[in-house]
Amino acid sequence: MSFGRNPHVAKAQAAELKAQTAGDAGSYERAWRDAGRLWERAAERESDAKRRALYTANAERARTTADEPQVDPANASPSADVDPEMN
Repeated sequence: MSFGRNPHVAKAQAAELKAQTAGDAGSYERAWRDAGRLWERAAERESDAKRRALYTANAERARTTADEPQVDPANASPSADVDPEMN
Protein backbone atom coordinates (compact mmCIF):
# COMPACT_ATOMS: atom_id res chain seq x y z
CA MET A 1 0.00 0.00 0.00
CA SER A 2 1.30 3.43 -0.85
CA PHE A 3 1.27 6.24 1.66
CA GLY A 4 -1.13 9.12 1.23
CA ARG A 5 -3.59 7.23 -0.95
CA ASN A 6 -7.06 6.15 -0.01
CA PRO A 7 -7.32 2.42 -0.83
CA HIS A 8 -11.11 2.46 -0.74
CA VAL A 9 -11.34 4.66 -3.84
CA ALA A 10 -9.84 2.00 -6.10
CA LYS A 11 -11.98 -0.67 -4.45
CA ALA A 12 -15.14 1.40 -4.98
CA GLN A 13 -14.26 1.99 -8.62
CA ALA A 14 -13.69 -1.74 -9.11
CA ALA A 15 -17.05 -2.49 -7.48
CA GLU A 16 -18.76 -0.05 -9.86
CA LEU A 17 -17.13 -1.76 -12.83
CA LYS A 18 -18.27 -5.12 -11.49
CA ALA A 19 -21.82 -3.75 -11.13
CA GLN A 20 -21.86 -2.48 -14.70
CA THR A 21 -20.92 -5.92 -16.01
CA ALA A 22 -23.19 -7.91 -13.67
CA GLY A 23 -25.06 -10.77 -15.29
CA ASP A 24 -28.23 -10.78 -13.20
CA ALA A 25 -30.33 -8.38 -11.15
CA GLY A 26 -29.20 -9.74 -7.77
CA SER A 27 -25.49 -9.39 -8.41
CA TYR A 28 -26.12 -5.99 -10.02
CA GLU A 29 -27.81 -4.67 -6.88
CA ARG A 30 -25.26 -6.21 -4.49
CA ALA A 31 -22.33 -4.79 -6.45
CA TRP A 32 -23.83 -1.28 -6.47
CA ARG A 33 -24.55 -1.47 -2.73
CA ASP A 34 -21.00 -2.66 -2.12
CA ALA A 35 -19.71 0.27 -4.19
CA GLY A 36 -21.81 2.64 -2.08
CA ARG A 37 -20.39 1.19 1.12
CA LEU A 38 -16.84 1.50 -0.20
CA TRP A 39 -17.42 5.12 -1.25
CA GLU A 40 -18.65 5.81 2.29
CA ARG A 41 -15.49 4.25 3.72
CA ALA A 42 -13.39 6.34 1.33
CA ALA A 43 -15.22 9.47 2.51
CA GLU A 44 -14.59 8.58 6.17
CA ARG A 45 -10.84 8.30 5.56
CA GLU A 46 -10.57 11.46 3.46
CA SER A 47 -9.24 14.63 5.04
CA ASP A 48 -9.89 16.92 2.04
CA ALA A 49 -13.42 18.35 2.25
CA LYS A 50 -13.93 18.50 -1.53
CA ARG A 51 -12.99 14.86 -2.02
CA ARG A 52 -15.04 13.83 1.01
CA ALA A 53 -18.10 15.52 -0.53
CA LEU A 54 -17.39 13.88 -3.89
CA TYR A 55 -17.07 10.43 -2.33
CA THR A 56 -20.27 10.92 -0.35
CA ALA A 57 -22.09 11.94 -3.54
CA ASN A 58 -20.68 8.85 -5.28
CA ALA A 59 -22.01 6.70 -2.44
CA GLU A 60 -25.49 8.19 -2.81
CA ARG A 61 -25.37 7.72 -6.59
CA ALA A 62 -24.34 4.09 -6.19
CA ARG A 63 -27.16 3.39 -3.75
CA THR A 64 -29.69 5.11 -6.00
CA THR A 65 -28.46 3.08 -8.96
CA ALA A 66 -28.84 -0.12 -6.92
CA ASP A 67 -32.53 0.69 -6.43
CA GLU A 68 -33.11 1.15 -10.17
CA PRO A 69 -33.76 -1.80 -12.48
CA GLN A 70 -30.80 -3.11 -14.42
CA VAL A 71 -30.71 -1.95 -18.05
CA ASP A 72 -29.12 -4.37 -20.49
CA PRO A 73 -27.34 -2.34 -23.20
CA ALA A 74 -27.60 -5.27 -25.63
CA ASN A 75 -31.41 -5.17 -25.44
CA ALA A 76 -31.72 -1.38 -25.59
CA SER A 77 -33.46 -0.21 -28.72
CA PRO A 78 -31.30 2.14 -30.81
CA SER A 79 -34.44 3.71 -32.29
CA ALA A 80 -35.49 4.97 -28.84
CA ASP A 81 -32.88 7.74 -29.07
CA VAL A 82 -33.86 8.77 -32.61
CA ASP A 83 -36.32 11.58 -33.17
CA PRO A 84 -39.18 10.16 -35.32
CA GLU A 85 -39.59 13.47 -37.15
CA MET A 86 -36.01 13.35 -38.41
CA ASN A 87 -36.80 10.41 -40.75
